[in-house]
Amino acid sequence: MAADGQAFELAKAAMSKAYVPYSQFKVGVAIETSSGRYYSGCNVENASYPEGTCAEAGAIAAMVLDGESQIKNIYVMGNGAELVTPCGGCRQRIREFASEQTRIHVCSSSQVRRTFTMEELLPCSFGPENLAK
Repeated sequence: MAADGQAFELAKAAMSKAYVPYSQFKVGVAIETSSGRYYSGCNVENASYPEGTCAEAGAIAAMVLDGESQIKNIYVMGNGAELVTPCGGCRQRIREFASEQTRIHVCSSSQVRRTFTMEELLPCSFGPENLAK
């Protein structure tokens, strides 16, 4: 799947602004919502390591603050030889705002390395519909 140029560049710009004085491991994220709006986030560490904030959490918070609630695509960008997939907590955060059509694109700073469905990243997940009355 070809990368959405705007989302890819937003993730790259976010990654460049990550605050990571302890791990030196920058992550940037860009979300495209079902309505076509974009939100980005970067990881932010603090001296009470590991009590920082993941890039996905920042982007999701910005999305929710703006009144959006449906992730169409999310681009997660980090460097390294291995895929930089969302952590377990962020997989659940993404799941809260995902649908079967949501795609999670795992990227290096130069390309989309792999695309996942929500089911592939978090099989048999627990979500809002599990709490339906």
